Order: sequence, then C-alpha cells, then structure tokens
Amino acid sequence: MSKSQLPLTVKLTLPTGVTYEQPVGLFINNEFVYPKQKKTFEVVSPSTEEVITEVYEALQEDVETAVVAAEEAYKSSWSTGPPTVRMSVLLKLADLIEADAEIIAAIESYDNGKSLQNARGDVALTAAYFRSCAGWADKFMGTVIETGDTHFNYTRREPIGVCGQIIPWNFPLLMASWKLGPVIATGCTTVLKTAESTPLSALYLATLLVKAGLPKGAVNIISGFGPTAGSAIASHPRINKVAFTGSTATGRIIMKAAADSNLKKVTLELGGKSPNIVFNDADLDQTIGHLITAIFYNSGEVCCAGSRVLIQSGIYDEVVKKFKVAAESVKTGNPFEESTFMGAQASEIQLSKILKYIELGKKQGATVVTGGERCAGKGYFVKPTIFADVHRDMDIVKDEIFGPVVTLIKFDTVDEAVALANDTEYGLAAGIHSTDVNKVLSVSSRIKAGTIWVNTYNDFHPMVPFGGYGASGIGREMGEEVFHEYTQVKAVRLHINKPTV
Repeated sequence: MSKSQLPLTVKLTLPTGVTYEQPVGLFINNEFVYPKQKKTFEVVSPSTEEVITEVYEALQEDVETAVVAAEEAYKSSWSTGPPTVRMSVLLKLADLIEADAEIIAAIESYDNGKSLQNARGDVALTAAYFRSCAGWADKFMGTVIETGDTHFNYTRREPIGVCGQIIPWNFPLLMASWKLGPVIATGCTTVLKTAESTPLSALYLATLLVKAGLPKGAVNIISGFGPTAGSAIASHPRINKVAFTGSTATGRIIMKAAADSNLKKVTLELGGKSPNIVFNDADLDQTIGHLITAIFYNSGEVCCAGSRVLIQSGIYDEVVKKFKVAAESVKTGNPFEESTFMGAQASEIQLSKILKYIELGKKQGATVVTGGERCAGKGYFVKPTIFADVHRDMDIVKDEIFGPVVTLIKFDTVDEAVALANDTEYGLAAGIHSTDVNKVLSVSSRIKAGTIWVNTYNDFHPMVPFGGYGASGIGREMGEEVFHEYTQVKAVRLHINKPTV
C-alpha cells in the first residue's frame, strides 16, 4: 500500500463479523495525525498469518512532537486542578470500555492471537483497573511533621511530569491500562509507545480517551520500533520518568539510556522464570487447574508464568499423570471459537524461539510428557508442552521461554523446595499449593519474588501491587505502590517567628 493510499483510520472486519473503524495514525493532542515521514509497517494476525492492516510508524522526530504536546498539557490545569476531573475521566473511560467490550476483545484476539475468552478477561481487568485508579485520584496525601514550635513542616506529593511508557505485545490493552491509569490519576502526562506487533487495541483505546473527556496532549499514543521510537523515549532529556514492560535485556538498555540522558526515574517490569510449588498436602483437583492457568493462560506468553513446577516426591507421579491429562484437554486453535483456551503465539519470531527451546530440551535429555511440537496447519500454534526428567542446568529450566512450555522437578523437603525456587536470577512471582497455613506462611517469606500466589495463580487484583525482585525489575505496578512511581515528595519547612505581643 502506498503512503498516499493509507488514511488515518481504516475500516476492518473482525473474525466475529463486526466491522469497525481502526485508527492507524499517531495519536497526538487528541487527534490522529501522520508521522513526519509517513512510513508504515504491517500488522499480522498470528492465528491466520495474514496482514490485518498497516499502521503509521513513529520516529524520533514524532516522539519530539508528542513530548511537546505532553509538556503543554502538563502546564495546564490538568496537573494542578481538582482531582475530581481526573477521576471523572477514568470512570467514564471504564464505562466506555465496558460498552465496547466485545469489539475490544476481538481486536485484541485478532491482533495478538490470544483466545477470545482470555481477551475478554483482559478487557474486564482493564475497566476494573481504570476504576480503581479513579478512586485514588483525590487521595495523594502529604503529612505534617512535628519538629517543635519553631517551624511548621509539611510534605506534599506532586506529579512527576511528562512520562514515557513502553508496553509489550503479550497484554497490549491491559498493559496500556497499567501505565495510563496512574498517569491520569496523578495528573502526569505521557507518550506511550505500543509494541510494534500489537498496536491496534491501544490505538482504539485512544478514541475512548477523547470520548471520556481527556484534555489534549495529556496522553499521546504512538506506534513504532524499540531502536527508534523506544530509544527516543528512553533517552529524551525532557521526559521525567520512563516505564517499561518487557524483556530483562531491553530493560537494561532502557535503564542505561535513562541514566545517560537526564537520570529520569525508571520502573521496569521484566522477565521471570517463576516456580510453582506443589506440596504433598495440596488439594490436587484444585491445584491441577491452577497449574494449567499458570503456564497455558495467554498461550504461555506471561512474564510471571509458572514455568517451573516443583512437586514433592510423595505425589509426584500422581501430579504428572493428572497434569498430562489436563494439558491434553486444553483446546488450542482458532482463538475465536468460544471453547478455545489457548490461541496462537503472538508472532512468527516468538513461535520460532519456543520451538528452538523445545528442541534444546529434547537434545539435553529432558522427557516430553506431552506436546513438544507445533500444531499442524496455518497460524503460530504450539501444543501445550510438559517436560519431565530435567535438571537445573538445562536451558529450558534456566531461561525464560515465554511460551506454553513447563518443566517438572521433584523435591523431598521444604528446604529443598525453597532452594530450587530461588535458583534463578529472576524474582517476579511464585506459586505455593498446600493446605498447611504454617508451611505457606513460612515458605512465602523465604521465596525471593514480588508476588506469591497461594492455592491460585495469575490471580490479579487492582489493589494488589505487582513487580519483581532481581532481574525481574524495579518498582511496582498497581496497588497504592504504583502511585509512588508517578509522584515525588516535596518537603516544606517554614520558620515561625514567635509573636512578641
């Protein structure tokens, strides 16, 4: 398609049969605009391997335009006016998302490859999170500090200013909400870059931001690639904070760019290789379902996926048998069939990476319990894969695969389970399955991870903070903690002259 032929919005028909208007331009100052060079790139549907559309690509000069818009918006009453205005925008946005829930879920599934039922869950969580952020908008309190009668001391919490945000391709809509919710609630402004392989839902979300009453320039959404647009955001001298969700390797690059530019504040939600521990006293019928959710939800493309299942020796054989049966019952295929749980991998690159690791596991001596191959036919589909007979030096045990591949490891004692769980550079999440509350509390305190799920997994709530230890990142998303990432504390100390009369 030539540059002159591609408008700023295109009419698309989703696999559900619904036709809608899809924005493809850059969203700057509450309107869709052309980039300076009018370059485009293709967006491919992972389930069909066919091009959905093209979208316009932002380059460094377009990032600059978006930053200028964000700066002007921040100087307005948006950052200093009544917080109820920001609250109102977030509440209206949540209502609009719910009104368009089926369209948005279908866009997400079409663009990302995830099953429609998983995409619907993302939409529901997105609306819930925006509502949660609305509730926080008027609750950023300072304190009065008592130091004696010679001074009056107080603190206030102020928005950090213009932000840069870079989201991943595995949860495009939900990760956009995790970034935009705190920005809007605190009165910051932002330039958000979508993942190049999955830009469509965030661009559609932009249309709802306008309808919700967001002022011009407060949120700017651009599509582009990491080495160009992403780099321009991370190194921009007038962006005060950058938030990134993605790989640990890219996180290191962003952190260095932030330091080398203006020492901007950084939050990083990065990779994981999370342990999922099953003790002898676990409720197995319940636990097997959570093991399935932990690794096969969202086609395994989850940073906190429970990809290392540690099983106590007394129930190891039983768990392997039941887990195999459950995995083989997971319906994989057309994401738009209502019964499909596991859709396609998000891209051909990701598919190739997963298949490479599966072959490495086989070559290094691991036993394929089930799966271990690509599904036949069109689309980037992989069978749910379970490996047994693994050891800690295998690549499939050490590396983040980011796909529906899980390893099973046997242990005998609690101490051994904790040691195995912590035998990783990552520390994003962990699961514990046990009916012994004393054991659960003890093990939870000993595992080095930012989130511990007990007798559940991938169980998110807007009020519960999420983030990692070690190579899994810096800072937190959601909960009260996230608002500390978008605000800064100012202390005021006023000397008091004692009256003489």
